[in-house]
Amino acid sequence: MTRLSFPVLRAAALLSALAATPLLGSLPAHADGSFTPAQRQEIVSIVREALKQDPTILADAVAAMRAKGEAVQQAASLQAVQQNNDKLGRSNTDVVLGNPNGSVTVVEFYDPRCPYCRKVLPIIDQLARDEPDVRIVEKVIPVLGPNSQLEAAALLASARQNAYLKFQKALMTDSETPSLERVRAIATSIGLDADRLERDMKSTDVMTVLSANMDLARKVGVDGTPTFIIGEKTIIPGAVSESDLKKAIAAARQAK
Repeated sequence: MTRLSFPVLRAAALLSALAATPLLGSLPAHADGSFTPAQRQEIVSIVREALKQDPTILADAVAAMRAKGEAVQQAASLQAVQQNNDKLGRSNTDVVLGNPNGSVTVVEFYDPRCPYCRKVLPIIDQLARDEPDVRIVEKVIPVLGPNSQLEAAALLASARQNAYLKFQKALMTDSETPSLERVRAIATSIGLDADRLERDMKSTDVMTVLSANMDLARKVGVDGTPTFIIGEKTIIPGAVSESDLKKAIAAARQAK
């Protein structure tokens, strides 16, 4: 264990006392007039000297405040998950993979253009095969611009031809420049009616689902893709490994 020297400890205490800058705003601030100008100058000098001795003080303080902020955000997100549980897991507009009646629900918010979402695509496919009591709810959210909007609409439209998984795999493993023409070509290559797909992409129903997905993502604090919600107590942002996802599922299963 690394122990702080006396000047460093003293500086840390003084930093807490000053707590008047946005960087230290999460600490309790003293009322105006707590320190005289001379005292404040002395404190600044002590802190400056301590930072010269150990520059990591500031980095550690920032890291601690960031961790605290993330914990607060996580707690707020979990509360929102519980409040919106029905919309997350039981909407009749969602595509559900795995066991539709599974006892553990995994919700995935993803963008078809997101490289990390593409990376976890085979993991989700394998999960649906390996976990017979898991239902995977797909929430496509177009957060990366017009091409994401185009492909997200195409994904929902493909479900109307009962080809969501097939189209999803073809679309999200494709390396060509995205365009409507490319979407139509992919649809045709796997036997879909491209004209119908294009019509459905523009339908009010598809647009309504995309809007609802985006709204729900905001409510539960999704700030990137992919984001996984397992049960009501676990949120995992980013390209999760298969083993970590299965551990979270096992914990959700045990909590029931």
